[in-house]
Amino acid sequence: MQLNSILDCIYPLSANEKELLRQNTEEVTFQKGMLLLQRHKIEKEIYFIKQGSVRAYASTAESEVTFWFGFEGSAVFSMNSYVNNEKSYEDIELLEETVFYKIHADVLQKLYQTNIEIANWGRKLAEKELIKSEERLISLQFKSAKERYLDLIKNHPYLLQRVALGHIASYLGITRVSLSRIRADIK
Repeated sequence: MQLNSILDCIYPLSANEKELLRQNTEEVTFQKGMLLLQRHKIEKEIYFIKQGSVRAYASTAESEVTFWFGFEGSAVFSMNSYVNNEKSYEDIELLEETVFYKIHADVLQKLYQTNIEIANWGRKLAEKELIKSEERLISLQFKSAKERYLDLIKNHPYLLQRVALGHIASYLGITRVSLSRIRADIK
C-alpha cells in the first residue's frame, strides 16, 4: 500500500501536506520474528505498514496474549509512548517480512505544531485507534468466541493464510482446541 493511500485512509490531506509527511518518512524493511516495539520502552517511532503483518501482545509468566493484528495500511505505534511519552505496554512482533513507512514521533509533533492540517490528521489517527480499541473491548464483552472469529475472518479474510492459529486463538481469548471446534462447526 502506498503512503498517500495510507495517509488518506486516516484523514484526507492536500498534496503539499502529503509531501511534507513523505519528506519526513523513511521506508524500512524488517524480518519476520523481529520485535518492532518493546514493552517497558518509550518508543519514538511511528510506522505504517506498506506490506506485511504484525501482532501486538502482552506477556504474563505463563503466556502471551495477542490483542491486535496489523496489516497493510495499519498504523503501528505505542499509544502510551505517542500520547504520554511513557513506556509501552505491549510488544509488537513481525509475523512476516514487513515493509514500513517510518516517521520519528518528535518530527511528527513538530509538524503538528506548525501545520494545522497535519495536526488534524494526527488527531484523526488517534481517534481511529481509540475507536478500534473500543470496538475490541465491546466485542470481548458482548460477543461469543464464534462471533468474534466470524467477524475476524470477515474483516480480514486473508488472516488464516498469514497468522498462526495459536495467535488467532489467543486473540479470541480461547484455546487452540476451542478454535478447532469453532472452525469445524462452521464448515
